[in-house]
Amino acid sequence: MIETLWSSGTPSAIAARALLWPAELAFRAAVRARNALYDAGVFASWESELPCVSVGNLSVGGTGKTPVAAWLAGRLAERGAAPAVVLRGYGADEPLVHRRLNPGIPVVVSPDRLAGVAAAHAAGATVAVLDDAFQHRRVRRAVDLVLVSADRWSAHRRRLPAGPWRESLGALRRASMALVTVKAAEADAVDAALRAIAEAAPELPVGVARLALGEVGSVAGPPGAGRSTALDDLRGTNVLVVAAIADPAAFVRQLESAGATVRGTRKRYGDHHAFTDAEVTSLAAEATGTDAVVCTLKDAVKLEGRWPRGAPPLRFVSQRVIIERGQEAVDHLLMRVILSPPESHDAAGPDRPPLR
Repeated sequence: MIETLWSSGTPSAIAARALLWPAELAFRAAVRARNALYDAGVFASWESELPCVSVGNLSVGGTGKTPVAAWLAGRLAERGAAPAVVLRGYGADEPLVHRRLNPGIPVVVSPDRLAGVAAAHAAGATVAVLDDAFQHRRVRRAVDLVLVSADRWSAHRRRLPAGPWRESLGALRRASMALVTVKAAEADAVDAALRAIAEAAPELPVGVARLALGEVGSVAGPPGAGRSTALDDLRGTNVLVVAAIADPAAFVRQLESAGATVRGTRKRYGDHHAFTDAEVTSLAAEATGTDAVVCTLKDAVKLEGRWPRGAPPLRFVSQRVIIERGQEAVDHLLMRVILSPPESHDAAGPDRPPLR
């Protein structure tokens, strides 16, 4: 319903957005005032024990924060750092996804990011990757990477609650780099996003990251189904798609581009949806006659172990990150985090706020 409100061109949706205009103005004013207080030092930002790289966005969901944050953590580990992922844990799926993508990297869940970074430091980490933290300015960062989705790009960027945007593109002026993420968007949408970013923040390094489907895993099915198979194995299959993510339409387009035939109802739920036992049973029944049910890794971590025996196999496809433009700038940011002077993160001073 919310997605329809934000994106539909129907008269009712247009009228609803118009009615939300006063609330949108109030939200804009509140965000502007909060940022001004941080910029002026009235609201304090604190150094943490570790250098931090934040992966965030300007809109609500759908930009690929979790796969990009996991990818960055992996690249930092490859370069000799000991990263930990720190996140609020909104939705029980996010910590599980990070642990699945990077089994050897600690994942710290804490509503207080400063306390979360402290816990990561105590666990032996040398750098913290903050998932979804661009608007959480209490912790100072060595790097702020902001994602903008080409798949959800629109020339009309309405702020909450009339649209999905938290901040304007002008907020990118406090970022270290912007990364346009692409799942199934056309080149025109990518170019439009790049032009708008260049206008809003002319000095900001910008890159493009493609979120491509990876191997196909199975969490339920016949013996041996747990092995990963090539994406091409979906070609020609008749599938039911389950997607409790912010941008299910892009995931469906990716599957169709891979040659899968999406039949029947495309089961879409709200982002971070917690599946009930009744919903799992209903999904299995609806999948009768298909070759498989296909979901994202974000859904699979919540459905594994609960899929009924005898139902069509449950498969998942995760997103792999491919930097198409801006690789040099990304490498530079990673080295900036790794080489951040440790003395600048000594949090033993008397002005350190209490952890809560």
